[in-house]
Amino acid sequence: MVTLKSAREIETMRRSGRITATVLSELMKAARPGITTGDLDRLAEDGIRERGGVPTFKGYHGFTASICASVNDEVVHGIPGGRVLREGDLLSIDIGTTLDGYVSDSAVTVPIGTISPEARKLMDVTQECLMAGIAQMRKGNHVGDIGAAVQRHAEAHGYGVVRELVGHGVGREMHEEPHVPNFGQAGTGMEMRPGLVLAIEPMITQGDRRVEILKDGWTVVTADGKLAAHFEHTIAVTEDGPRILTLRDFGEHPDAEQYRPAQAATV
Repeated sequence: MVTLKSAREIETMRRSGRITATVLSELMKAARPGITTGDLDRLAEDGIRERGGVPTFKGYHGFTASICASVNDEVVHGIPGGRVLREGDLLSIDIGTTLDGYVSDSAVTVPIGTISPEARKLMDVTQECLMAGIAQMRKGNHVGDIGAAVQRHAEAHGYGVVRELVGHGVGREMHEEPHVPNFGQAGTGMEMRPGLVLAIEPMITQGDRRVEILKDGWTVVTADGKLAAHFEHTIAVTEDGPRILTLRDFGEHPDAEQYRPAQAATV
């Protein structure tokens, strides 16, 4: 069942989203060669709890960490630990905060040191896919419009769009109805109304779209071993258009500067 959120609930989710955004910005700055994914996880948990939130991911279906840290061919759900990040890696960080009973969920892909032009393009196009999907979150549009916009932009650049994992509704639970695929046909699916809150999260691959799950039961990797990128925001549909509830401070990461105009319009 799809649950529309009240203005009060959306404001609570925005407060949760500010914690998620602030801590994620701190992780983006800390993600440099030599740090481990476990170090980033500890920073995340401390940062969320210090601000009054609870790490949503920790303990979720047995997940042991506060963030997902996925490197290079790892698409999502990478388990943080002793892996040392190295120059040229591509790191996807996924993070969630629960505050006063409401969840916010966000993800970014960041370069570790200097990355290849090919990795940079994948990262940039994936974030553009997210913004293309968010732009469809308007009253009267359909959920299928989101996936169609994401798929169209990704495939125009020759990239794969993961089918097995999708975006979702979010609120009191991290995963609520409806499912939000990153592919599909415009004009299909439920009609969007004010109060609908979604986590849109394009997962884009450099090569084939097929994925596999590692023996740890969590980490999703590209079947062909090529790079993947992942971006996500929690967004509410309002009478005036989409409102990003996990908007970050753009001054904290240089790679986001080019996206300032698109996101600033949806605060």
